Amino acid sequence: MTITIYHNPDCGTSRNTLAMIRQSGTEPEIILYVENPPSREHLITMIYAAGLTIRQAIRIKDTPYDQLGLANAALTDGQLLDAMLVHPILINRPFVVTDKGVRLCRPSELVLDILTNPDIGPFTKEDGEVIIDAKGKRVR
Repeated sequence: MTITIYHNPDCGTSRNTLAMIRQSGTEPEIILYVENPPSREHLITMIYAAGLTIRQAIRIKDTPYDQLGLANAALTDGQLLDAMLVHPILINRPFVVTDKGVRLCRPSELVLDILTNPDIGPFTKEDGEVIIDAKGKRVR
C-alpha cells in the first residue's frame, strides 16, 4: 500500500498521525505541504475525497485566516482555494492518502480507518492520550 501524508512537523496532530502510520509497518511518502503545496486540482481532489467542503479544509488557528477576512461567507470556493495556495499554512493537516481513501486526520486516529494494517498495537499520543490500550483495543 502506498501512503502519502501532507505533513507539518510543527503540528502535534500531524506528528501523531505519522507515528501511527509508521507503527503500522509502512513508511509513507511525506510531503511538507507548507514548503511544497499540492496543485489546485490535487487539493480539490483530496478535499472532496475526504468528504469535506473547501471551507472545512481551511485551518483557522495560527494562520492568517482572520487577517485575510476568510470568515466572510460571501467568498467563493475559488477564492478560498486561492488563499490556501498562496498561504499553504491555511490547508488543514494532516491529509493522508492511501489506497483505502483520503482523510483529514483530525483527530489523528482517523488515519486508522484507511490503513491496511490498523492493528498497530498500543499507541499513546504525544500529549499522553491513550488511543490504543495495551490489549490493542481502540479507546476512542
